[in-house]
Amino acid sequence: MKKKKVIIGVVVAAVIVAGIWIFAGKSSKEHLKLDTAHAGRNSITNSVTATGTVEPVTEVEVGTQVSGIVDKLYADYNDVVKAGQLIAEMDKINLLAELASAQAQLASSKTEYEFQEKNYNRSKKLYDKQLISEVDFETATYNYEKAKAAYDQSQASMVKVRRNLEYATITSPIDGVVINRAVEEGQTVAAGFETPTLFTIAADLTKMQVIANVDEADIGNVHEGQRVSFMVDAFPNDEFDGVVKQVRLGDASSSSSSVSSSSSTVVTYEVVITADNPDLKLKPRLTANVTIYTLERDNVLTIPTKSLRFIPDPEMLTQINYTVSPNQPDAANGKRMVWVKNGNNLEPKYISVGSTSGNLIEVIEGVQEGDEIVVDMESVRAGDAAAPSGEKNPFMPGPPGSNNRKK
Repeated sequence: MKKKKVIIGVVVAAVIVAGIWIFAGKSSKEHLKLDTAHAGRNSITNSVTATGTVEPVTEVEVGTQVSGIVDKLYADYNDVVKAGQLIAEMDKINLLAELASAQAQLASSKTEYEFQEKNYNRSKKLYDKQLISEVDFETATYNYEKAKAAYDQSQASMVKVRRNLEYATITSPIDGVVINRAVEEGQTVAAGFETPTLFTIAADLTKMQVIANVDEADIGNVHEGQRVSFMVDAFPNDEFDGVVKQVRLGDASSSSSSVSSSSSTVVTYEVVITADNPDLKLKPRLTANVTIYTLERDNVLTIPTKSLRFIPDPEMLTQINYTVSPNQPDAANGKRMVWVKNGNNLEPKYISVGSTSGNLIEVIEGVQEGDEIVVDMESVRAGDAAAPSGEKNPFMPGPPGSNNRKK
């Protein structure tokens, strides 16, 4: 009796499983659907992103060519200065002593030179009359030329000493604003192989520039005159506008001021971007996040880029009552093929394409605005209203090289 009940239970379970399988199989049947899009007018944009540093357009480092103690400072941070305005003085005691010594040496050399000149002229007259020997005349000539050379040397030394004394009085070379002061009064500076910097003066902070480091993969699309927008962390809600002024040929990794390093094997190029700064929000050395618009086209006819890869399968399209017109002969001049839906018929069209931006491509000729372009073929589960429209037919050929078929 138990054995009979077990057999009956197994049979009932098998019937239930078979029923579920049949029902699920029927409900999971799929049908094909064309994914289309209309050719329409759009704006296409491509951009390059980079980081850079905000800098004044004109920036001058003011230094000193003489060593010594900084005696007086007449300018400080943020001071507005004019060209020729006194901004610092070096201690002049040693320089004045050198000037006095040079003046004494010059006077001595002049006296000696004038004496030897008179002696030479007198000896020459006597020698012409053969009243002195040739040796005496040569001695007088030698002393005269030596005194003349010493006098010339003293004059040159005098010019140098006077110029060094002038260097001790430091003036602003341009009209601008002091953005950095590197010394204090009483500090000793040494002018050796490198001139020590005392002040950094920016000419006009209402005109700024951004030095952006653009990756080598993007630099080919960057040209002078392109529009730029950038943001700085100091004003996260503000967007600043600029224009590409210069694309520098040298790679930024070879510059000591570059943020990139040659050891990182990353090559970047410096792009100079000009920007107006009327409200003085942009400050020197701010880090800027830059977007350079390498392509901007408005009101152009576009279609989805994906439609260029669609290849119809006539047998499968027949199942959903679509017919496929035969392919036209291959087009020359690099034209591409798309399929236009005309009622229940798919017609091939050869088009000329232009710029590409994201998932859109510009159409120069071949289709009209409003044409319904076939993008892809989808498979949709029957009775599943919530099925995603992007589910692909497992039997449709994909793009060349694609093996991502649904199983």
